[in-house]
Amino acid sequence: KDIKWHMIGHLQRNKVKYIVDKVALIHSVDSLRLAETIENEAAKHNVTVPILIEVNVAQEESKFGLKTEEVLSLVESVAALPHINIKGLMTIVEDPEENRGIFRQLKKLSVDIAAKNINNVNMSVLSMGMTGDYQVAVQEGATMVRVGTGIFGERDYSH
Repeated sequence: KDIKWHMIGHLQRNKVKYIVDKVALIHSVDSLRLAETIENEAAKHNVTVPILIEVNVAQEESKFGLKTEEVLSLVESVAALPHINIKGLMTIVEDPEENRGIFRQLKKLSVDIAAKNINNVNMSVLSMGMTGDYQVAVQEGATMVRVGTGIFGERDYSH
């Protein structure tokens, strides 16, 4: 009963109904349509869902997330939804050589949004960094890292 589950990874709108009342944090909101789906399902369950806005700072084709210039507009729109609480930003980066600069950009974006004092927006979570680069992420301001590979080992897709 004391476990707090987080939804990481891309979330499809048709799956929201299965998780909205079971997770402590959704890490990967990247569109107003997804946020509106979360809002509708959260209202049905009378819960408020904490989320992170996913930002594709490096604009990698293989990753989901918003461009940095799109983030403020989405934050302002989602902030008006009463059953969602924006807790911060997250990113995933593929190229370890670029990570420090990307992490810095996301931290700056987080600080800039926090300075706007938007109701229902709290930039207390900055989720960036994984097993291979979490030290750099923490140095650049991460408050949350994803280190599953470091704990559980490499994934085995052979099954």
